[in-house]
Amino acid sequence: MSPAHVPHTHVNRLFVLDTNVLMHDPTALFRFQEHDIFLPMVVLEELDHSKKGVSEVARNVRQVSRFMDDLISAAGADAIHSGVPLSSNPMFGNGKAPNGRLLFQTEALDYPAPTGLPGDSPDNTILTVALSLRDKYPERDVILVSKDINLRIKATIVGLKAEDYFNDQVLDDADLLPTGFHELPSDFWEAHNKEMESWKEHGHTFYKLFGPLTQEWLPGHFLALPGDQPFQAIVRKKTFDHVIIETIRDFTEPRHAVWGITARNREQNFALNLLMDPDIDFVTLLGAAGTGKTLLTLAAGLAQLLDEQLYKEIIMTRVTVPVGEDIGFLPGTEEEKMAPWMGALMDNLEVLTQPSGGSKWGRSATDEFLMSKIKIKSLNFMRGRTFLNRYIIIDEAQNLTPKQMKTLITRAGPGTKVVCLGNIAQIDTPYLTETSSGLTYVVDRFKGWEHGGHITLQRGERSRLADYASDHL
Repeated sequence: MSPAHVPHTHVNRLFVLDTNVLMHDPTALFRFQEHDIFLPMVVLEELDHSKKGVSEVARNVRQVSRFMDDLISAAGADAIHSGVPLSSNPMFGNGKAPNGRLLFQTEALDYPAPTGLPGDSPDNTILTVALSLRDKYPERDVILVSKDINLRIKATIVGLKAEDYFNDQVLDDADLLPTGFHELPSDFWEAHNKEMESWKEHGHTFYKLFGPLTQEWLPGHFLALPGDQPFQAIVRKKTFDHVIIETIRDFTEPRHAVWGITARNREQNFALNLLMDPDIDFVTLLGAAGTGKTLLTLAAGLAQLLDEQLYKEIIMTRVTVPVGEDIGFLPGTEEEKMAPWMGALMDNLEVLTQPSGGSKWGRSATDEFLMSKIKIKSLNFMRGRTFLNRYIIIDEAQNLTPKQMKTLITRAGPGTKVVCLGNIAQIDTPYLTETSSGLTYVVDRFKGWEHGGHITLQRGERSRLADYASDHL
């Protein structure tokens, strides 16, 4: 009995999948179009060992098992030896049903391990299986697909083609992510004043513009014209031949301060306009440490919660991925367990609630009152909930997968605003990269939605020491 009867064609490649690919994306089975997929027995063993629990990985593994069971049931058990057609489950294709086949290892492969490859670890077993397939079918491209960089390096050393799993990547390069604003040329008005209309509505000024540059803009993006008479606006609507823009509020002026916080640069002003706009339901803020993401978000949330009473409470959550060693199991309630992870919240609350003057008792009473309005929640307990009229802050969102991000955002009920904060240059979750992070995913998928907005904060405002460290360390 052979591992699988593999047709000799020069078109179809044979992809050997590592376990971590399926753990990361259960639908990877259906992402290779016309090419065939091979699963070594050791991959099935590793999937079996990881199926228990309530983690994201365990759920993904169980979904992979269900997919394989459905495929085998549809094709019949006899198809295991010749290859199970992937087209029997067409709903997970890349725009079309995959017409490759899923192949299983059905016998032990007697292939000598390469010299210098010690032990019989699962990774080395996968390498040996892939090498035996390459020698058995020399006319086919046999490619190992893995999220594990070290395994790809070892594969290259022993002469085997290896690739990362690219289908989960939202963009080819993180530099392609939109910044959320466009800087206009100095001759903008001269080139775009033809057929221009302007009007005022509820104290806001609107412009209807035609012209070549307008085709590059998307709803939720900001426009900035620097100079002696600076102009800043947000794109509200776009059609095939024109856009409608609205001038924005200048939060750099002290009279427009939000809970005592004013914008210190142009991007912070754009961010506050998104955060304070009740018509914007979803906001993403990217930026390095010290650019003001959390401070601006909290200030806007408190202003709308307590002054304008738009929301019932603020909910803050983040993925608990430690930078160093984990500190073990923590006692207490959900909020007490999450408290060590919420240092950023407490630091920024101190800035917002500790103005100069005032008694210690008064400041303590203010802190206690604010904390009663701010709930700290764990991601583990979000599934199945619906939040009504809440202001939800998802901190460190770069460490979430696209699936986790979807789970969180779909918790939002009527009247709820979701704000995602993060820095895609600081990802701590294994197998996530700048181009496959859930934060990158939602920035790309929500671009152009009239009720969403995104800004990349570019200038640090923490301290001269922090700015110098960011630039020189």
